[in-house]
Amino acid sequence: MNRKVQLSEETSSQNNTVDKRNRGKIIQVVYIIAALDITWMFLQFSITPYLAKKLGFDTLWFGYLQTMVGFCQLFGGPLFGRFGDLFGARTALSVACSSSVVFFLLLAAANHPAMLFIHKLPTLLMHIIPSEHLSAFNMVVTDLSEPDKRADALSKLGLCFGVGMIAGSTLGGHLNTRYGEKITACVGAAGSFFSLLLVLKFIPKNTKVHASTAPANAGSNKKTSIFSVDQITRLMKFPGVARTFIVKIAVSLPSGIFQVMFSIIALEFFKLQPEENGYLMAFFGIVQMVIQGGVIGRMTARFSESSLLLLSVGVSALVGLGQANMQTVFQLCLTIIPMMFSLSMFNVITDSMLTKSVPSSDTGTMLGLCSSVQSLLRTVGPTIGGFLYVNFGLPSIGTVQFVMNAAVFTYLLRRHLKNTDEQKE
Repeated sequence: MNRKVQLSEETSSQNNTVDKRNRGKIIQVVYIIAALDITWMFLQFSITPYLAKKLGFDTLWFGYLQTMVGFCQLFGGPLFGRFGDLFGARTALSVACSSSVVFFLLLAAANHPAMLFIHKLPTLLMHIIPSEHLSAFNMVVTDLSEPDKRADALSKLGLCFGVGMIAGSTLGGHLNTRYGEKITACVGAAGSFFSLLLVLKFIPKNTKVHASTAPANAGSNKKTSIFSVDQITRLMKFPGVARTFIVKIAVSLPSGIFQVMFSIIALEFFKLQPEENGYLMAFFGIVQMVIQGGVIGRMTARFSESSLLLLSVGVSALVGLGQANMQTVFQLCLTIIPMMFSLSMFNVITDSMLTKSVPSSDTGTMLGLCSSVQSLLRTVGPTIGGFLYVNFGLPSIGTVQFVMNAAVFTYLLRRHLKNTDEQKE
């Protein structure tokens, strides 16, 4: 009898080992699909501005177009995350890829200003880019990764973002120059459809394979409607979630203002030409690849999440101080490196902390709530940033970031020191 029990335990152990090995292989496949899909997504940035200009859009109407995307993803994020929890991350990823196909087909058919607005509607479900917290790729990797390795696994998605950003921007520029916007959009649709086929072929139906580490008494995941506001907002009641979420908003707001205003800053303050701006974007991609692929993973393996959160907020405050005093493109490039580090580290750590604070059955919904922060910034950021830039100049944006991040850093440092003292006792 004991021998049978021993054999049963050995067999179970072997199955768990195989399961872990398969999870690692699937995550690697997810990285490949993510790099490809982000490549297709970046084709749109070589299409939309030029097509909008041809259709008579001025700066104001182009801003309305971007605001529409912010609204769509603001409301779509939590719903998409809830959808992933109810129907599975693979289904959510399939829906996202399918939405991308429709997005590019509508863009290829756009021959009227109204069509440019209509082609943005699929962004309600088109949550692809990992840098924006919620993406179907984040959901799959969160499901498949072990809690103690989740930050490292999520950080590598940023490496995929860098690869796709460089490849997509370069490919889109060449395609648009040689063949025009419609052909480039058709290539994006074909590429997104290819990504959909890869998802259906290689991603398993059930990706939630690890048990939850969240407290069992904090709430239950009742299988209710996707539109259940109670099921979405109840996650804020889990221990530490509301506090981390407030920190996320406070730190993301000032840095988000600089990001949404960057195109105006590059054009008006630094007087960059399109070719120079392209080189700068490629520099962004390279920096992000190095940081996400070679720095963050190693740091998450050696230091605690609370320490890394404190570090990222402190660096972000210094970045704001640098942005308040920069005058040249060279100085801008110097601030980009710590800025990318702090943003990447902050997003990875807060996403990891929040998803580990709720049951595994709710990680998609939590990522959806995280994405709504970025969508809100894209909606209100241009208004706030435009007011600051027009009335007080570029230094005001950096000053606001420094003050807000310094305040958050002080709060986190006090909590960190208090927790350290309690552990010593």
